[in-house]
Amino acid sequence: MSCCCCRISAKVQEFNKLYTGDLEKRLGITAGICVLIQHVPEKNGDRYEAIYSFYFGDYGHVSVQGPYLTYEDTYLTVTGGSGIFEGVYGEVKLQQIVFPFKLFYTFYLKGIKDLPAELMGKPVAPSPSVEPSAAAKATEPHATITNFTN
Repeated sequence: MSCCCCRISAKVQEFNKLYTGDLEKRLGITAGICVLIQHVPEKNGDRYEAIYSFYFGDYGHVSVQGPYLTYEDTYLTVTGGSGIFEGVYGEVKLQQIVFPFKLFYTFYLKGIKDLPAELMGKPVAPSPSVEPSAAAKATEPHATITNFTN
């Protein structure tokens, strides 16, 4: 295992759908639970404890856990993975764009080999107005990864 740091940028939009950072391909989904811990009225948001996974089709999955703050960027701890992510550790930066529908994730992964190019695209800048490509939204074959989870 190499100890490189791999950065995947991904957007989650329309609840739990996961797209590449450039919004050109559908990667899969996120699934898990978020438990409300505290309402923070002075920051106009909430604090959650999150436990969930990112599913990347045939590539495998990455599991994370940690605080999810709707009012500022947070970092979730990578707790494990499968497939090409076996042995992974690191963290995932979570940026809330539009609660609860649009999030931006940046993965800082260690302990694994270099990742495939289709997972490493150049991300668009996080913004409430960005949208995935029509082909990715429609899950057209050229705009998805192999056996993505729908």
